[in-house]
Amino acid sequence: MTDKKNFDSDFCGSLPLHHINSIQDYGYLLIVDKKLNIIQLSENVAQLTGKRNEELINSPLADFIRQQDLLKIEELLKKGLAKRIPLYLQFREQQGTNLFLALLHVEADYIIIELEKQEESRNRSFADVYQEIKYISTAIDQADNVQEVCNIAIHELRKLAGFDGILMYQFDSDWNGTVIAEEKDERLDRYLGQTFPASDVPKQARQMYLKNPYRLISNRDYEAIRLYPVINPVTNAFIDLSDCNLRGVAKVHLEYMKNMHVKASMSIRVIYNETLWGLISCHHLEPKYLGYELCSIFEWLSEVISTKISLIINRQDYRNIKQIQEKRVALADQIYAYDDIAAGLLKDDSSDILQLFNASGAFISINGRSETKGNIPDQTDLYNLMQWLESRNLNTVYSTNSLSDVYEDAAEYSAVVSGLLFIPIDQTTGDFLVCFRPEAVRNIDWGGDPNQAINFTEDGKKYHPRTSFELWKQTVERQALPWTKNELEVAESLRSFLFEFTIKQAQQ
Repeated sequence: MTDKKNFDSDFCGSLPLHHINSIQDYGYLLIVDKKLNIIQLSENVAQLTGKRNEELINSPLADFIRQQDLLKIEELLKKGLAKRIPLYLQFREQQGTNLFLALLHVEADYIIIELEKQEESRNRSFADVYQEIKYISTAIDQADNVQEVCNIAIHELRKLAGFDGILMYQFDSDWNGTVIAEEKDERLDRYLGQTFPASDVPKQARQMYLKNPYRLISNRDYEAIRLYPVINPVTNAFIDLSDCNLRGVAKVHLEYMKNMHVKASMSIRVIYNETLWGLISCHHLEPKYLGYELCSIFEWLSEVISTKISLIINRQDYRNIKQIQEKRVALADQIYAYDDIAAGLLKDDSSDILQLFNASGAFISINGRSETKGNIPDQTDLYNLMQWLESRNLNTVYSTNSLSDVYEDAAEYSAVVSGLLFIPIDQTTGDFLVCFRPEAVRNIDWGGDPNQAINFTEDGKKYHPRTSFELWKQTVERQALPWTKNELEVAESLRSFLFEFTIKQAQQ
């Protein structure tokens, strides 16, 4: 979407989401130094202990937990574990002792401890939990394609946690997310097939999903609990809460949830090739808290879903690579058979350069002569286009699926040529090959007008998310199907082969 403001990178991507200096109110936060003395805490810890925040600073953690729990923490630290280490602690409250689930995050100079109160009676046996996740993982493992994995995943996750609605969306190359699976209560709006702009999950948020597999917001109307002191005394800066489940929520996102008419949400990442491939987004009309056990199941299933989707994509990718390599080898054989590059690439309709690159037209200039095949611009337009390409002095493979964006004159014949693949053969002699693709008009169903993704106040100092998620249709023109990574790699391989063939011919 080149004609639209890129709120994702220009604005939303710069928001310091990891330095929100508050937590959600369903837990407590302690920051201790390496000697396990409290140096910073969430202000609700004072209510928990009955002591003022000032009194708690520099207090030993040992004053509030059992000796055996303290030893357990020390043993874990000796093992060198760092992120999201779970353990149960008996924590001394004002009214007695209660069981808490603690998550430890070991940083270079301090340790962050997240605390969530647990009800011992709700803890289920390992066998019960294992049977639950084993059934879901088996169902996912038996899926044959990505769509089936997505459908099974959202169905089983909804059944497991009881959310009013769950959807999965997949990111495109511009980080817009298209809803590819959905299961919802009739009270929630449907978005299947619709696309949400990249600013809905901005760059900073996407980066944090690489660190934290899920994000739970149990109540959009929660009371934000500030940290005391505000500045971390070790770093003299706001503390980085990227990995913390309790991390507070940006006001703009809470407003976004309100505009969607949901009070609780949970997002689970889907990873492919160490990159965020998509998100599973859970919504609830009323506040909804999920305990650590259920969150852990979601975290584990995130890995199961990511692994299965990666396996399917890699398997299909392997098939595609094999097919295109076979076509490339066949073309090389034809060039040898004809002892002529142009004839080998263009003469055989069943195995030619158009077949190799799924192109609609081609132009080759070699040994001072030129030949064409398929649909190409008229003679004058083609000449001007070749002059423009020559002026760019390209010595490597070049591609675009939106030629008119970089060469304005191409807008006149975008129906014939919107995609271009340029393969230089020998820059010194001016030999090259060009493949063309026609315009592939596509319609995008946006979940709300992407031009209204962010709305600023008149003074430009405050901003609000869009208020409408109603269907907004857009027709994208003057763009061809993009050249795939596999096609570009084969284009580079073909370039090397053609150059070597011309050298051998010249030596004969």
